[in-house]
Amino acid sequence: MDERRAARELAASPLGWLPGDPAAAGRRSRQRRAAADERRFLQPQDHRPTQGKERWRLIVRGRVQGVGYRASCRRRAEELRLSGWVRNHPDGSVEVEAEGQPLDLGELLLWCERGPQGALVGGVSSTRIAPTGSDWFEIRR
Repeated sequence: MDERRAARELAASPLGWLPGDPAAAGRRSRQRRAAADERRFLQPQDHRPTQGKERWRLIVRGRVQGVGYRASCRRRAEELRLSGWVRNHPDGSVEVEAEGQPLDLGELLLWCERGPQGALVGGVSSTRIAPTGSDWFEIRR
């Protein structure tokens, strides 16, 4: 048994462990996870420029209430890293205010023109307004 242990120590693989040595393998994967976590904290999460943010107000008309439009819009806005809000209007339309990079806002506008499955979008009007600096996206009532 001592010969096998000595052989393991002398013939270390380039990875620092031998197949069949579960303790070393577990230690290695924990080290990799720790290194990845450290890189994640050291590197910025968003590589997009932070300057040049705009805020757009969108009014979506058509059959857009009662089909999950607000929840779907919020998910899409969060995917695009936009901030702002979405709410229903008494006249049956949906109002969206979103803030972020112009390209991401354009993506949200394209999504709003289609909407989620079950929605029948009749039209979307958009206006630019002053940015507020909010940092989350919410559903308003």
